[in-house]
Amino acid sequence: MNIKDLTLFVRTAQTCNITASALQLEMSPAAASAALKRLEKQLGVQLFIRSTRKLRITAEGERYLVHCTEALAALEKGKASLNEIQGKIAGEIRLSASSDLGRNIVLPWLDEVMDAYPELSIQFNVGDNLADFYHDKIDMALRYGEPEDSSLVAFLIAKIDRVVCASPAYLAQYGEPHHPNDLSQHNCLFYRFGERVYDTWPFIDSTGISTGKNTVKSAGKSSGKYKVKVSGNRLSNDADVVHRWVVAGKGITMKSRLDMAADLRSGHVVELLSDFNSPPINLWLIYG
Repeated sequence: MNIKDLTLFVRTAQTCNITASALQLEMSPAAASAALKRLEKQLGVQLFIRSTRKLRITAEGERYLVHCTEALAALEKGKASLNEIQGKIAGEIRLSASSDLGRNIVLPWLDEVMDAYPELSIQFNVGDNLADFYHDKIDMALRYGEPEDSSLVAFLIAKIDRVVCASPAYLAQYGEPHHPNDLSQHNCLFYRFGERVYDTWPFIDSTGISTGKNTVKSAGKSSGKYKVKVSGNRLSNDADVVHRWVVAGKGITMKSRLDMAADLRSGHVVELLSDFNSPPINLWLIYG
């Protein structure tokens, strides 16, 4: 059977849209429709139920989809093994990364790698929602925080400390906080993941200064760990938006030092509360 026809079938089953699948494979919708009919004729079954309003996969199509997906994946692995024997770095990388990390850190690295190895191709999914390894066909993902799915293989890349920062323009107008409790007098910029709003910031007091009444000590701890509830007028579910806000002077935020490294070096933002460390966050490489 024609491999392109099989690939088209899998894409169409995923999108339930012949036109969208055809565009992905650089085909005309008419050619794609003819290819699917040709595949159905070869198999002797109807793979899709077509109507003027929508396309729906049949029970036979669902059954065939499992085997077809496995067969295409096996062919890709075979191609990759031949490249390995020939000493080539080639094939397709399907990578997912969180928004700020993906756009500002990983993307330039990918450009360098692909310039060095032109036989590579990339599918790069950027966003703060957790990657669906099956539905999105992801090979690997770069994510902050502990992996929640125990069925995935995860490698700890680094422990990244977090930094409280603001732009020089913001500090010139509103002043600089010298203790975490001073953040109550400032506009803080928030990130939301799912239903959780990250408006309680953790600190480790290395100064011996009293934490004050606006903080909450970690239960059962005597090591100076505590959390500060902050407030502000800007919240986003996209970490890169929060990054842009802080550089633009809209407030103070707490973010990964890796995400803010270039702006800290250039002076676009200034590190604050350096005597009050924040617990590091883990960066993981996750395989499906």
